[in-house]
Amino acid sequence: MNTLSYKTVSANVSTVKKGWYVIDATDVVLGRLASRIALVLRGKNKPDFTPHVDCGDNVIIINADKIRLTGKKRTDKVYVRHTGYPGGQRFATPQQLLSRKPCAVIEAAVKGMLPKNRLGAQLFNNLFVYAANEHPHEAQQPKQITLNEI
Repeated sequence: MNTLSYKTVSANVSTVKKGWYVIDATDVVLGRLASRIALVLRGKNKPDFTPHVDCGDNVIIINADKIRLTGKKRTDKVYVRHTGYPGGQRFATPQQLLSRKPCAVIEAAVKGMLPKNRLGAQLFNNLFVYAANEHPHEAQQPKQITLNEI
């Protein structure tokens, strides 16, 4: 018997192959999109997934301002932030947030689905969200994918 075939192989920084993907967010439900993005950022769709290593891919989201929210979430959901000063609690609905910062809604949803530690912060840096149809990452030759392909 070959004992080498029974060894568990863990990915590390030097053995991970990171790819680039583009996802169009036009008329896609926010939560479904965010969960699939988090899965690809984490690398759980790869056979060599290792929980403590950044083995996920880089993801580019275009048309972030055309995201779809079901029900009354566009007006009733509330994002809460704090300025750090006394009485500095601020509230915003997705409708207000989309008009000011169209990328923030997708970024908040994905960030909430990533680990709450240093690895999660490192994985979040692999996400690039753009409100328009263009992005500056053409040199990386990203592949266009849909949610059903993930």
